[in-house]
Amino acid sequence: MRLLLAGAYRFGTGQINKLIGLGYEVILVQDERVPLNFDVSNIDVVVCNSLFLYSDISLFKKLKVIQVTSSGLDRIPLEYARENKIIVLNAKGVYSIPMAEWVILKILEIYKKSKFFYKNQENQIWDKRRDLLELRGKTASIIGYGNVGCEVAKRLKAFDVNIVGVGRNSIQSNYVDESININELDVALKKSDIVILTLPLNSKTRHLINKKQLDNMKENAVLINVARGEIIDENELIKTLNDGKLLGVALDVFKEEPLGESPLWNFENVIITPHNSFVSENINTRLFDLIYKNMSKLIFDYNDKEGSL
Repeated sequence: MRLLLAGAYRFGTGQINKLIGLGYEVILVQDERVPLNFDVSNIDVVVCNSLFLYSDISLFKKLKVIQVTSSGLDRIPLEYARENKIIVLNAKGVYSIPMAEWVILKILEIYKKSKFFYKNQENQIWDKRRDLLELRGKTASIIGYGNVGCEVAKRLKAFDVNIVGVGRNSIQSNYVDESININELDVALKKSDIVILTLPLNSKTRHLINKKQLDNMKENAVLINVARGEIIDENELIKTLNDGKLLGVALDVFKEEPLGESPLWNFENVIITPHNSFVSENINTRLFDLIYKNMSKLIFDYNDKEGSL
C-alpha cells in the first residue's frame, strides 16, 4: 500500500522506518500547501492536515483512507469522501489535555484579573483589587461534549463547578450534572456563568453563537472558544463587547488566521492566543502513536482480506 505523509507534523526518520516496516511504501511531502508535482492516482492512504485545501482529492483515484492530524474534519471534503467510501479518521484524544488545561487557565485569568496584575508588575505598581471571583458554585456549559469537553469537565469538577453538557445526544458522564440538547441551547446559555465551545465546525455549527445567542448569555458571562473561529459570528461578538456585555472572552481560534486588523485586539476583557491551545510536549508522541496504531490496523485488515479493503 502506498502511504502519503503530508502536513504540519514532522515525521522523523525512525518513525517513517516504522511505517515502512509495517509494509507501506511511504511518500513524504513536507509542505502540503505546495501543489503536488507527481501522480497521486495510486495513493491508498493519506496522512495530512489541510492537503485537500490545496490539492484536488478527485486525483487520488485509489484513495481508501485519510488520517487527519487535527481533531476537526472541516478541512476535508467529507461529502466526496462519503460518496467514494473513503474512511476519514481524526486525531481523537491527541490534543484534549493541553486544550483543557488552556481553558481552565483562561477562565482563572479572567476571574482573577490576571491582565491587571501582569501590567502592574511590569510597571511596578502595588494595587489591590476587590472584585476577584471564585469558580466554586458557578455553572459552565460545555457545547460539544467530545474528548476536549470531557477533559475540561473533569478539571472544572475539581473546582466544584456545575457542568452542563450540550450536544445532539443525551450526555452520560460522571462529570456532567445536566445534559441539554443543542436545539435548546438558549436554555443552557441563560443559566451559564461560563460558556465553552469545543464542538466541530460544519454547516450546522457555523455562527452557532450569533446575536441571538449572545443576547441570551448573562451580562457577566465568560465565553471561551477552542473549537473553530467561525462557530462565533465575530462581528456580533464585537458589537456585544462594545455594548459592555460579557465579563471576559478567551479566543484561541478565529475566522481568519492569523488574526489581522480587528477590534478584538483592543478589548481589555478579551484574551487572544494564536491557535496555540493544543500544544504540549506530549502531543507529538500521542499523535504518532495514534497514526501508527491506525496504520497497523489498516494494513492488517488489508492483508487479511488479501489485498482488498
